[in-house]
Amino acid sequence: MEINAHTQLCCVIGNPVEHSLSPAIHNTAFQKLGLNFVYLAFQVEAIGDAVKGLRALGNFRGASVTIPHKVAAVPFLDMVEPTARHIGAINTIVATEGTLTGYNTDATGALRALREGAVALKGRQVTMLGSGGAARAIAFALGAEAGIDRLTILGIDAQERTALARDLQSNTGMIVQELPLDERTLRKVLPDTHVLIHCTPMGMWPKVHDTSVPATLLHAGLTVMDIVYNPRDTQLLKDAKAAGCRTIPGLEMFLHQAAAQFELWTNQAAPADVMRSVLESRFS
Repeated sequence: MEINAHTQLCCVIGNPVEHSLSPAIHNTAFQKLGLNFVYLAFQVEAIGDAVKGLRALGNFRGASVTIPHKVAAVPFLDMVEPTARHIGAINTIVATEGTLTGYNTDATGALRALREGAVALKGRQVTMLGSGGAARAIAFALGAEAGIDRLTILGIDAQERTALARDLQSNTGMIVQELPLDERTLRKVLPDTHVLIHCTPMGMWPKVHDTSVPATLLHAGLTVMDIVYNPRDTQLLKDAKAAGCRTIPGLEMFLHQAAAQFELWTNQAAPADVMRSVLESRFS
């Protein structure tokens, strides 16, 4: 693919971004469809300055927004589509004729990963670890569509998790409780949990041996989904498999949310099979 003055720029902005596989899958997908696009990774600390800089680039088409900017990026955009506004977090920016619009494909990506994993959600008790941008997206998706019995949010930031629980209860009617994320609470909550969704960076490369959940607290009646995708088998997922749990790797959610981003930027169907092949090749 020739890079020229007409090449459209897409990127991921976050901190850290060294682990990101987004450049690999999106550039391969662009090449597969013969699109004059390129995708880069930018480590960003000052999100407002970064968005202002991207806005000034004539060929900027869109961005993936990752930790820790999914909530903080919202005020710097021109528009936020209704689902993302409801969630209060974005993971995607689309630039159209100078207007920057925020979207959230985390929500649909997570639900699709759960459904394709044949996970029953209706009437179930779900525990979510974390209360940041990705957690907000998944929680609102569960509240809007899944019909779960109860959602328990465990988080380290008391103000953040309380705000998320309040927003969920007022906007979805779902039964929500929020508690601190520590071993004592996990010991109390996990025996009655059917589905555990991990939404913190714990266990992400390079700290691949870290986990939020002591292995002894996992039980065979549990389905465990980890949204961390690098490494593919996080310490949490390894411990869950050893305990007899059903597991869903973060690669599944990552693939589905990335395909949705690709379609927003290009207005073409994503070559999901090619994107999956690239992801799986990185972990083979």
